[in-house]
Amino acid sequence: MGSPVFEEFDPGSECECPGCVSRRRTAANSPTAPSAGRPVAHRAVIVATAAAAALGAAHAVPASAAPRAPDRPGVPAGDEPDTPQGGKAPLHGPAGRPARPQEVAGPVRTPPTTRADIIRRARDWVSAEVPYSMNSYWYDGYRQDCSGFVSMAWGLPGNEWTGSLHQYGTRITKEQLQPGDILLFHNPSDPEKGSHVVLFGGWTDYTHSYYIVYEQTRPTTRRQATPYAYWSHSSRYVPYRYKGLTTAATPGAGIQTAAGDGGGNKPGAAGAAATPFPGRAAFGPGADNRYVTELGRLLVERGGARFYTSGPGPRWSASDGWATVAFQQAQGWRGADADGIPGPRTWALLVSGRGRNIDPGWSPGAGGGSGTAGGSGGSAPVTGSGGRPATGAAGSPGAPTRPRVPAYPGRDRFRPGVQNAYVTQLGKQLVKKGFGGPYTAGPGPRWGAADRRAVEAFQRAQGWRGGAADGYPGPETWRRLFS
Repeated sequence: MGSPVFEEFDPGSECECPGCVSRRRTAANSPTAPSAGRPVAHRAVIVATAAAAALGAAHAVPASAAPRAPDRPGVPAGDEPDTPQGGKAPLHGPAGRPARPQEVAGPVRTPPTTRADIIRRARDWVSAEVPYSMNSYWYDGYRQDCSGFVSMAWGLPGNEWTGSLHQYGTRITKEQLQPGDILLFHNPSDPEKGSHVVLFGGWTDYTHSYYIVYEQTRPTTRRQATPYAYWSHSSRYVPYRYKGLTTAATPGAGIQTAAGDGGGNKPGAAGAAATPFPGRAAFGPGADNRYVTELGRLLVERGGARFYTSGPGPRWSASDGWATVAFQQAQGWRGADADGIPGPRTWALLVSGRGRNIDPGWSPGAGGGSGTAGGSGGSAPVTGSGGRPATGAAGSPGAPTRPRVPAYPGRDRFRPGVQNAYVTQLGKQLVKKGFGGPYTAGPGPRWGAADRRAVEAFQRAQGWRGGAADGYPGPETWRRLFS
């Protein structure tokens, strides 16, 4: 008989497993330990249970009070935040002293900003791991709670709260959501009970059931995949778009992203983009939006028409990935800078007509740097660094329609009780990548605990924690696993 597999949680104080029962029995019989007021009859049952365990009883007493796993797979327990917040306040310095005296009340001012700058500021807090606090202020003057975080990301002149943020936005629908918009829940009857606001970072797949969230919650700022509209109170979240949003880069704003964004991004390099860069989340397997169409159109204009068997469309395909790789390599980029997913620098060159066009003779594995000069201001080749393999699309040389990364089949393919070929495909790839330890037998078509633990191990190897390492493969897990 194999060893049992236990969930990783701290047992409750009333847990009836033999180990916990034995510890409580020892504590109860200790001269200094109180009996905790338990009836004699109840203590007798505990003693009897412990004795049975000591004699090698095959089964533990059922634990009716034991913690239960969440009803919805992929929704880790404890991710619903407890987020009390401060009220409206002016900007403050790190020590809590007023940095810019101003009136809290008054007309609403919406300084202009771009989606790229909103996401960049949000990423800065994620990278800095800003601790959650409703009383402390970060070095940029914004309060370290959920509403202060959104006030910072939107670049508001002061610290707002969930009861006032709606004044700075225009209400939109779920289908209109784009990176930089927010999802707001304000509970007017008790603002400190459940009220919360998060920043929308883009859909994780075409089903629009999960999205990337940027939020300020305990213990620190985080970015992770989240079910729409949120883990709890989902029906009460309302999407808003910032009123001061502009379509052109703010003077001197510069597009900067966290390291590893790929796409040839060089910090501080801002493109003269008519359409601001929507973020990498808008592209890649599963993406379905107007930015994919615009990317395809721009790539066709730069010599990528041969990669498309039909006109560019809103749904990401292998053709988009191949054409992006060809354009990036035409600039002389390699590794993470030519991964087939457009970053800010790639986007800036495309929308401005700068850089080099795709070489008509380019083929997979042929390298780059030999593209033909593009529009005004053709840039010199830039050598990229890193070694991340191309992820947009790949296959055998000369076959640009064959994806190297299999299409993500959807979250519903990986749930307890399901049985399909994708589970087998996933398991074999996990074994190939060196994460097959949980399997006692070869991966099969039925989803089980071994699959979940192997996926979780892979996710943790990426540096993910919490809900981002829940053991259920999402689009990004799938992409990295098969890259």
